[in-house]
Amino acid sequence: MKAKPDVKASILRVFFLLIMTLCISSCKESDSIETTLKNEVFIKSDKEHTEAYFLIATANIGKSIISKSQIAEQKSSQSSIREISKRIESHQNLLLEDINKMANNRLVIVTDINANNTPGLRELIDKNDVDFDEAYLNSIAKLLEQQIKLFESISKDTNDRVILKFVLQYLPENYQFLRETAQIREQIN
Repeated sequence: MKAKPDVKASILRVFFLLIMTLCISSCKESDSIETTLKNEVFIKSDKEHTEAYFLIATANIGKSIISKSQIAEQKSSQSSIREISKRIESHQNLLLEDINKMANNRLVIVTDINANNTPGLRELIDKNDVDFDEAYLNSIAKLLEQQIKLFESISKDTNDRVILKFVLQYLPENYQFLRETAQIREQIN
């Protein structure tokens, strides 16, 4: 009769050890799953970095264009330059609104630039009336070219529909403004 309780005790011990082993191994698996999920959440792909860079760089160029256009509206002696600078400023403000919406949806922080630190802004302000118009047109043309290069680059590097739609909306207008600034530059020279 003693054999049966020993067998029962042995079976219970094995059964208990088996349950403990299963519990421990399942806990390890859930830890590895949890760790994997955490890592996947915090690892950004190159595509996400590229898109974030695009949003930030485009916003920064847009803010520079707006600052310089506002100065041209006040300081330019040419009515054609004042008129195109108003249109460019309006266009860039719309562009900036769309960039900020996309950035917010993607949890990208688009930092504000202090307008006084915009490259070339101080030099543009200090130009005399004769040199101002040409300096403004050259500066805006360079900034528009930079923005166009960003648009073309991101359109090759992403398949994100929202960004591609954005590029299709704003790229033709940037080319148009670039052509118009070149025409005005030829007229005043």
